[in-house]
Amino acid sequence: MLLPDNIHPELSLYYNGAVVLKELRKHKKQSMIDLYHNVKMKNNMSFSTFILCLDWLYLIDSAKVSEEGDVELCLLKDL
Repeated sequence: MLLPDNIHPELSLYYNGAVVLKELRKHKKQSMIDLYHNVKMKNNMSFSTFILCLDWLYLIDSAKVSEEGDVELCLLKDL
């Protein structure tokens, strides 16, 4: 659910996607398992929510997953 109306905002994909992006900004390329481990340590995110966040970030051209399984941050330019 992107914008929940009856649950805590911390459970939305927007919030969790921002958590994943924040971790990707630290290390622009990480394996999917390492990224999930780093995100889970800071935010108790389920694996299914993590995968949905990756899908959403891919759709908005913020992250991509290589054939090797590495997740990379996509930036048009550094801000």
